[in-house]
Amino acid sequence: MKKGIFLALAIMLAVALAGCGSSSDKTSSSGGSEKESKKVKVVTDATFAPFEYMDKGKIVGFDVDLLDAVMKEAGMEYELKNIGWDPLFAAVQGKEADMAVSAITIDKDRKQTYDFSIPYFESTHMILVKEGSTIKNALDLKGKVVGVQNGTTGQTAVEKILGAENKNIKKFENSVVAIMDLVNGGVEAVVTDNAVANEYVKNNPDAKVKAIEDRKNFESEFYGFMFPKGSELKAKIDPALKKVIESGKYTEIYKKWFGKEPNIDNLLKQQ
Repeated sequence: MKKGIFLALAIMLAVALAGCGSSSDKTSSSGGSEKESKKVKVVTDATFAPFEYMDKGKIVGFDVDLLDAVMKEAGMEYELKNIGWDPLFAAVQGKEADMAVSAITIDKDRKQTYDFSIPYFESTHMILVKEGSTIKNALDLKGKVVGVQNGTTGQTAVEKILGAENKNIKKFENSVVAIMDLVNGGVEAVVTDNAVANEYVKNNPDAKVKAIEDRKNFESEFYGFMFPKGSELKAKIDPALKKVIESGKYTEIYKKWFGKEPNIDNLLKQQ
């Protein structure tokens, strides 16, 4: 008889506790809690200053500030993790991450596998060389050993000039390592994005490295947030990003990191 009473009490207690659970702890159809499912998982490669880099154990940069502004505008919580360049593409494609932000150029090849937000940054490639180099433009890279970050549009740009199988193209895990190899004499030039090249020259005057612009041979590119193919998140991020760009918040963030006004009109034309 006591056993029956205790069993009944246990069932009543379990039902009562289930009813007291908060809505944020309820299990969603995806298997996680509703609270967890609302936190957007964002990945990056924090080796690309001034867009994203590590500072005292924290990910900082232009992309990071812009992401935060866009997420606040969209009313979303998020978490940002530094996982590296190649891994971030795999994580987004495999839907282990909801989106990526890492100065990712929107191009037709990537659009076959991923979805992108409206563009948020206009970029072009620049050539980093040591002072006194005979290299004056992109065509002068022929016959030279050139460093690039593997899997980037910088690599593609150099391959168009030197040839895809050219052994003089030296591929690195990230631009930081490529630039260090230039400083140490391992390569004769590095091709990377203009903002990264200018940031390095500005912050490292003792390295005696200069940046060369060549808009004739390097076309403009545009960065975007990257999502898994068919992601519903794009429809929420795009209007929030556009609002941040048009409201003046984008200009505020841009001036903080680049010290000048952005070309908003040219950016909006791409949308």
